[in-house]
Amino acid sequence: MDKIRILNIDVLNITRQQLLENLHEGVLITPNLDHLIKLQKDKDFYDRYQKAEWVVCDSNILRLFSKLLKKPFVEAIPGSSFFTSYYLYHKDDADCKIFLLGAKEGVAVKAMERINKKVGRKIVVGAYSPSFGFEKKEEECKEIVEVINKSGANVVLVGVGAPKQEKWIMKWKHMMPGVKVWMALGATIDFEAGNVKRAPKIYQKLAMEWLYRFTREPKRLFHRYFVDDMKFFWYFGKQLLGIYKNPFAK
Repeated sequence: MDKIRILNIDVLNITRQQLLENLHEGVLITPNLDHLIKLQKDKDFYDRYQKAEWVVCDSNILRLFSKLLKKPFVEAIPGSSFFTSYYLYHKDDADCKIFLLGAKEGVAVKAMERINKKVGRKIVVGAYSPSFGFEKKEEECKEIVEVINKSGANVVLVGVGAPKQEKWIMKWKHMMPGVKVWMALGATIDFEAGNVKRAPKIYQKLAMEWLYRFTREPKRLFHRYFVDDMKFFWYFGKQLLGIYKNPFAK
């Protein structure tokens, strides 16, 4: 499959349908501007990224800016909407068993119930909302591993925010050999539970989802969108000029 180099990562140039048809095994990560900025500073995050089999464009902003490159992305595939497409695509596949890990207490269970009702069967076989800072608590992580293994799930969605979710998957997945597909998909569980509303279609088409989210949570998102993410345009400009350097290149 074709790949497009964006700063220091290679991103698959793939359609949603192609991803649905081919995602049988591996780790799915969906980079956006926030990821790309973190990938300039966090070597551990960068190293985990290199091990992911499926790195796909999450952002319509990235898709638009890719038009300045030799080959643009054919499609942006936001992780939250892709997950909905994924479980609907597999709704009649009895071998598809999903586990939800993330969100606040009770939210993952709510999302599980809503999804199963929509699909008409128990496609989501388990859910767990971890405590704050769980990734640093070995005992809780071992408990999560045990719960997932006992559930019989072969697909796990981890939605605890980047880079925490990607790092956790790469550290612990070897202890869950029955899981074939891993998805690191941020706030997806909140969307599925109905706790957070997705941006209206018009915002999505105009690549303005970020603005919709900002109007909902201005205090939490101001620094991310108007300070951190602005750095992407500086780095991307350097890439266009041929002077960008991967800070972790050997």
